[in-house]
Amino acid sequence: MNAFIEFSKILIPASVVLYAAYLLVRTFVQKEIEIKKLEVRGRSIETVLPSRLQAYERMTLFLERISPQNLLVRLNASGMAAREFHQLLLSEIRNEYNHNASQQVYMSEEVWSLIKNAKEDLIVTINDASSEMPVEATSLDLSKKIFEKSVTKTVDPIAHALTELKKEIQRTF
Repeated sequence: MNAFIEFSKILIPASVVLYAAYLLVRTFVQKEIEIKKLEVRGRSIETVLPSRLQAYERMTLFLERISPQNLLVRLNASGMAAREFHQLLLSEIRNEYNHNASQQVYMSEEVWSLIKNAKEDLIVTINDASSEMPVEATSLDLSKKIFEKSVTKTVDPIAHALTELKKEIQRTF
């Protein structure tokens, strides 16, 4: 029995010291892991941040380029038939969209949805205006009709999408 008591006198303090060392090492390792996670996150932010900013810039440019006042002035060629101009407008919008579609991974679902809706609304407006044109109409006639339809809208989807995109940029940065 004396041997057991003597053995316990050595074993209990040694166990307490060993447990304290374990807690100390565990805390140190956890702090090191957290520091490494922060370093990795910092590096990923350095990598992703420029890409996100570029995506926001590209989508801002996309919305500006497809706005009727810019799109019609940029693409209108005098003497072009309205039907031909109609196809050119739709092709330009779809090409711009397809060129920038990959940028959606850098923005919220809400903003991306607004951008898509703005594009689709513009296509509907162009199609509606084109369907109201007589066969002999020119690109200038179609442009006027598109402007008329754009101005009569209570909410401009392109301006709304651009506003929400800017708000998201401000919230993010």
